[in-house]
Order: sequence, then structure tokens, then C-alpha cells
Amino acid sequence: MSAHGRATPGRGAPCWVSLMARDLGAAQDFYSAVLGWRFRPASLGEEFSVAVADGQPVAGIGALAQSYRIAVAWTSYFAVDDADLTADRIRERGATVAVGPLKLGPGRAALAADRDGATFGFWEGQRLAWSVGQGNAPARLELRTRDAFEAAIFYAEVFDWASGEPGGCEVTYEHDQVVVHDGPHTVATLRGGAVESAPDPRVRPRWDVHFPVRDLEKVTAAAVAAGGTVTPVTSTVDGEGYQAVVRDPDGGLFTVTST
Repeated sequence: MSAHGRATPGRGAPCWVSLMARDLGAAQDFYSAVLGWRFRPASLGEEFSVAVADGQPVAGIGALAQSYRIAVAWTSYFAVDDADLTADRIRERGATVAVGPLKLGPGRAALAADRDGATFGFWEGQRLAWSVGQGNAPARLELRTRDAFEAAIFYAEVFDWASGEPGGCEVTYEHDQVVVHDGPHTVATLRGGAVESAPDPRVRPRWDVHFPVRDLEKVTAAAVAAGGTVTPVTSTVDGEGYQAVVRDPDGGLFTVTST
């Protein structure tokens, strides 16, 4: 536990989110205008920066999309003890390891895609005291997929979810979605239809990052003014707030959620 009372992510839990951008400066300008973030250099090199809010790290931006010829996107990273073993598990299950594992600063990272094409990353190394739903970290991470149960089995086998071993994540089923818990905290949900329903072919699988905001109207207006686009505001899944999906000028998608 950190001095700020935030837990370090456990094995298999989300441990960071990062935008794979084309232009670091342009991305920083957009997210500063929209979410009020400040930025500091990262330990990973000059192509990286760390977004800070209220003095605490929120997310990363890496100017890697052009270098690796990948789409501009927000990527959720999961903590692992052995990046090579995780990469092997992904390949053995018919999914793809696109980049890495590569040495990055104090650890090793890789980018992968599950069997339905949803991209994610994993990290072996020291973990920050950062957790979904705490402080200025993302309000939640949500996998939007065609078949939540098939996806849950895949991720459970890759990240040892529900293994019963100390330090890992547990999984429950609530309100037609799979919920991932790191200790007492909900750290991710997987949504893709009700029990025994057919997979929805219209869903484009992706991990969605939800950032909490105090004034949804102000944030969405700022996004449009800064060159982004915004979907109409809708209620959150639990009906306790409101949300809108934002596309940054380079195409990176994320969700802003009222708190």
C-alpha cells in the first residue's frame, strides 16, 4: 500500500493505461485541454510521457503508433510475473502477440490481441500504486466483446484469474457481465450479452477506458473545440451516472464518465 492509501495492482490486474499516439506533443495538447492533465517525462525514454492529475500519475502517452505501424488507441496493461510465459499462453490459445516482450525502462512490456481482436498489453516489472477506480485513475476498464464468457475464459487462462492463488484476481458474474476483482476493488468488466445469448456480430471488440470527470458537458465541449468528436451522452451501465465516447483527433477512443 502506498503512502496515499492506494494498493499496488495484483497479479493479472490492470496496472496501467497508455495511449499509443503518433505525435506526443499534439496528444498532450489535446488531453491537457480536455481533461486538464499535466505531463512529465517518463523513465521509458523521450517518446513517452506520464499524465498527472492532482499530483498523481493517471496514464501514459507513447509516440509509438507510427514506429510500430499500429492504430492510435488507448491500451490497458495487465500485471504479470513472467512476460515470456504470458506471451506463450496467448499464442497457445490462438491469439496474437503483436509486439514484444520488449525491455522498457525498469521492466518488460508487450502488445497483444485476443482471439476476437481486442488489443491489450502486459507488463512485467515494478508496479505503481495505481488502481482502477481510485484517485484519478480510470473509473473502470470495460471489454466490449461478442461473447463475454468465451473472453473471460481466455483472459483467466492467460492471467490466472480465479485460480484461487494468493495475489491474483477473482471473477464474478453480475448484471449480465463478467466482473474482475483485485481484492476488494472492481478493476474490469467484460460485457457481451446475456447468458446463452448468441455473440453479437456487430460488436467490434475493444478494451474501453473510462475516465472520471466532474463536468461532463464542459469536458465534451472542450473535446470538440480541440478537434475531437463526441457521441451523444447516455446513462452508465449501472444507471448511476452519464457517459460519452470521445474520439481524439488521431482516432483514439475513450469514454468520459460523470462522477
